[in-house]
Amino acid sequence: MLMQTHEARLAALREELKRRGVDGFVVPISDEHMSEYVGDYAQRLKWLTGFGGSAGYACVTLTHAAIFVDGRYTVQVREQVDGQLFEYKSVPADTLGAWLGEVCESGAKIAYDPWLHTWAWVEAVEKQVEPKGIAMVPADSNPIDAVWADRPAPSPAEAKVHDEAVAGRSSAEKRAAVADWLAREGHDAVVIPALDSVAWLLNIRGADVPHTPVALSYVIARKDGSAELFIAPEKVTPELARHLGNAVTIRDRQAFEGALGEYAGQSVALDPDFAVVGIAQALRAGGAKFAFKQDPTILAKAIKNPAEQGGQRDAQARDGAAVSRFLRWLEIEAPKGSVDELSAAARLQAFREEDPGLSDLSFDTISAAAGHAALPHYKVDEDSNIPIPPSSIYLVDSGGQYPGGTTDITRTVWIGPGEPTQEMRDRNTRVLKGHIQLARAVFPQGTTGGQLDVLARQYLWEAGVDYAHGTGHGVGSVLAVHEGPQRIAKPGGGQAGTGQELHAGMILSNEPGYYKPNAFGIRIENLVLTEERQIEGMEGRWLGFETLTFVPLDRKLIDVGLLTAEEIAWVDAYHAKVREVLSPRLSGDDLAWVERETAPL
Repeated sequence: MLMQTHEARLAALREELKRRGVDGFVVPISDEHMSEYVGDYAQRLKWLTGFGGSAGYACVTLTHAAIFVDGRYTVQVREQVDGQLFEYKSVPADTLGAWLGEVCESGAKIAYDPWLHTWAWVEAVEKQVEPKGIAMVPADSNPIDAVWADRPAPSPAEAKVHDEAVAGRSSAEKRAAVADWLAREGHDAVVIPALDSVAWLLNIRGADVPHTPVALSYVIARKDGSAELFIAPEKVTPELARHLGNAVTIRDRQAFEGALGEYAGQSVALDPDFAVVGIAQALRAGGAKFAFKQDPTILAKAIKNPAEQGGQRDAQARDGAAVSRFLRWLEIEAPKGSVDELSAAARLQAFREEDPGLSDLSFDTISAAAGHAALPHYKVDEDSNIPIPPSSIYLVDSGGQYPGGTTDITRTVWIGPGEPTQEMRDRNTRVLKGHIQLARAVFPQGTTGGQLDVLARQYLWEAGVDYAHGTGHGVGSVLAVHEGPQRIAKPGGGQAGTGQELHAGMILSNEPGYYKPNAFGIRIENLVLTEERQIEGMEGRWLGFETLTFVPLDRKLIDVGLLTAEEIAWVDAYHAKVREVLSPRLSGDDLAWVERETAPL
C-alpha cells in the first residue's frame, strides 16, 4: 500500500531513522550532480513535504521537522507544506546548525546523504553543530529511498550526439584542452560530475532532466586526452559509441564509485561546487590525492564560439516570432477575461511548439497576473492559478530549447481595457532605462558582472526602490538556462559569480525589475552576447553587449517623457531590429501587429 499523506511519509522516515540508530536526516533538493533542476527520481523533498520550489531543504529529527527556504518561496512553502508537520524557516536568517542546536540534545547524530551535498556544505554545518555536541554522519544509503515505495526510476532516455557543426569544436579538441589544463595544474585526472559539463565536453545531449538536455552520467578526463564516461548502458546507441571513439571508454554508471578507487597514488582535481562528498570519500578511500579546483570546462563552456553564437541568433529569431504571436493573441483575448495564468502559459507553449525544432521549454514558464507578478519566481499550478484580470499588468518569463541555442525572455504587458496607472508607467520606464544602460555599456577587459550591476538599478534607486534578485545570469548553448560562472548582481552577499571577469563570447541575461507586493511586478529581460568593441584611441581591450532577443516592448507602459534622446533612439533602433529579424518569419495580422508595436516612439 502506498503512503499518500505527508504525515504518513514523515512517520515512515522517522521509523527508518530509528532503525538506523540516527537522530535526524537532512533532505535537500539535489541530485548526485548538484543540478539546478533534478529528475523525478531525485525529488525527495517534494515527496516528503509537498514543496515544489527549486531551492530549499528540510531536516527531520525523531521529534521535530523544519523546512528551510529563501524569500522567493515564503508564500509558496506555506501553500504547499503542512505547518503542523514542518516548521517554516527562512534562510539566510535561519540556519540548520542553529535549529539543530535548539531541537537536539548533545550526542545527537544527524545523517546526510554524502552523494547530495558538497564538502563545503558539510564543513559549514559541522562548524555550527560540533560545539553543541551534535555529529553529522554520512549515511550508507538514503533513508528516504528505503521508504519511498513508488519512487520513479531515473530516466531511461537514450543519449544523443550533439552535431559538431552546431557545437563548433570537436570533443577531441575539448578533451585536449582539458589535458593541457591538467598538465599545467599538475594533476593526473579531473572528475566532471556536472551534467552540462559532461554534455559540453563530449558533445552529447540527453533528455533526463526537465528542460535541460543532458544525460545522467559522469566523466573522468585524464591528462593524456582520454576519458571515461559512466552512463547507464541502455542510454548508449551505436551512433553515440561511434561518435565518442576509442579515446572515450564507456562504462556503466553504477561502476563510477568503484572506479574512483582506481586512482591510488594519483592526483585528481574536483570542482568544489559540483563534486559531492561521496566522490571525495571514494577517492580518499582508494588512496588518491584530490584538490579542489574549478572544473576546467566551466569557463570554456561559457565562452561561446562563432558556431554557438550563430545557433543562438537562429534560436532567438525562432523564439521571438513565437513570443510575438503570443503577445498579439494575448492582447486580443485577455481583455475578455477568459484567459488565466495556466491557459496563457499553455498557449505560449503551443506557439513555440509550432516550430519543429523546439525540443523542450528551457524552464517552467512564469505566467504571472496582477499580484502574482510581484513574486519574481512565481510558478503557477492548479492551486495558485487565477484569471488574468482586465485592466492589469501581466508578466511572462519563458524560454525554449532549439537546435542551436537556449532562450530566456521576459515581457511585461498591460492588459486592457483602459490605461496603466502613472505609477506603473513610471516603474516600468525606470526598469527600461536601467535595461538600456546595461545594454549600451562599454567596459574594459577585466570588468566583472558585479561591477556592472548598478547600471541597471540606478534609476530605480533614484526613486527609492530596488529589486531583490540578480540582474543577469549566464545561459548555455542548448544546455542549462542558468549557466556559470558569470553573473551580473550586487557584489558580495554570497552571490556566486559576481567576481567573474566577463569575456567576449559570454551570453548573459539583462533583466532588471520592480515588484510592488500584492499589486504588480515588472521585469524586462533580453539575452546579450559579450563582444569586443573598437573605440577610437582606445587603450587596451574593450567589451560591450550585442542584444540577441527580439520581441516588441509594450509601448503602453513606457513614459516617453522620462526617456532621454539617447534612450528613445535605443528603443527605436531596437524595434527596427525586431522588425528586421521577425518580418521573414511572420505574415498577415501577426506581421502587422509587430510593425505597429515597433513604430518609432
